[in-house]
Amino acid sequence: MRNAETTQTGTPEVPRPTASGNERCNVVMILTDDQGVWAAGCYGNAEIRTPNIDRLAETGTRFDNFFVATPVCSPSRATLLTGRIPSQHGIHDWISGGNVGAEALRYLEGGDTYTDILARHGWRCGISGKWHLGDSQLPQCGFTDWYVHQSGGGDYNAAPMVRDGELVTETRYITDVITDEALAMLARYARARVPFYLSVHYTAPHSPWTGHPEETVQSYDDCPFASCPQEPRHPWAVSFTDQHLGNRASLKGYFAAVTAMDANVGRILDALEAHGLRESTLVIFLSDNGFSCGHHGFWGKGNGTRPLNMYENSVKVPAILSHPGGVREQHVQDMVSAYDFRPTLLEYLGIPMPDDPSRPGTSFAGLLRDGQAQRRDHVVVFDEYGPVRMIRTQEWKYVHRHPAGPHELYDLRNDPEERTDLVSDPGHRRHIRELKAEMEEWFTRYVIPSRDGLRQPGVERTPTYPSGLGAGQSRLVR
Repeated sequence: MRNAETTQTGTPEVPRPTASGNERCNVVMILTDDQGVWAAGCYGNAEIRTPNIDRLAETGTRFDNFFVATPVCSPSRATLLTGRIPSQHGIHDWISGGNVGAEALRYLEGGDTYTDILARHGWRCGISGKWHLGDSQLPQCGFTDWYVHQSGGGDYNAAPMVRDGELVTETRYITDVITDEALAMLARYARARVPFYLSVHYTAPHSPWTGHPEETVQSYDDCPFASCPQEPRHPWAVSFTDQHLGNRASLKGYFAAVTAMDANVGRILDALEAHGLRESTLVIFLSDNGFSCGHHGFWGKGNGTRPLNMYENSVKVPAILSHPGGVREQHVQDMVSAYDFRPTLLEYLGIPMPDDPSRPGTSFAGLLRDGQAQRRDHVVVFDEYGPVRMIRTQEWKYVHRHPAGPHELYDLRNDPEERTDLVSDPGHRRHIRELKAEMEEWFTRYVIPSRDGLRQPGVERTPTYPSGLGAGQSRLVR
């Protein structure tokens, strides 16, 4: 990713926080599941109630153009942790096997995640919530405190979780339980006076959109849901859309899942303040991928259509970073990617890292501190999902589906909602060749051939995961 101009409002330059000795900055990472960039009040949605996410945005940097590297959960989470694209870390789709039991696999083993690095530098690392990167029963990647989902989702009132290595079923509302466990870890860290990194990974607002607090669900009874137009069914939509398109109960459930989760974000912020830790803690709010609730005529993310899609609602997510005295109060238009996150966090925390040309990311820590990023003439982000690859500039998006299409081209400056596909317009042939060449050069530079998504026979079926993967082998085998 290459950074360019910043559009911002807010405070003047603030000093960089120190990250040494007893003044090391704590981190709370709140990661949601399937939250569209439109699904928060601070992103302009007047219908959905997110007062605590909005409160966080008021005290930090809100990104309008934060892109995941893959519009589906497991590979996106792996990219955040490793700074590598799927065709490097080898996870190309959501993980259906190898999560628990004798066949459990550690898909990120040897990946040198940023949590591994934080642990080596003295941070205590804990996680509560969704892991979904294999071997859920045993702590890994630098984490010592470990309460996670057995796989990637489930009923909100009968969630399959892992507690102390044992498989358990939580009968209480899982969004509340994830927060309870996180707050218990936070209290221990506060008592011990140790620098900490705490991941709070909600399954909300992922389906099912049932079982959420009834009072919260009913509070949306009269909502017109103008922010979620139920458009005519997309011709590529999968059967999941047929269950939910035009279904008010699904809309109420999705909104209620977000609002109930938001209340728990408030509990975390209140706890940090009560422990006297808010000024010394960087709070991050992200989602693992975007989501559409009827937008473009389908429900879902990148795999909500066949062929797979790269719509803005699928690849863009809410992203807020807040640290009083350390991060500017601003909103920015700069395009940044999930593969930029690892170098940004490490730089912000003052952890020196050698240049690694094998990782594509560029730190945007300077943007957080003083509103300035390294200026380049050309701003580009790249995405992949198995055989589908995307190049996205400030003005254009080109989607190439290997081997034979269909491909897409959108003029985002004049068509931000991606309504008019220009790929067949003869007047854009040269432009398409240039975008495609730039995309191919970028992926050639970074792809590890044995983990190349183009060598997979398409992300169209449920993946399987054999045991005994060796070093250098792909984590996704079909």
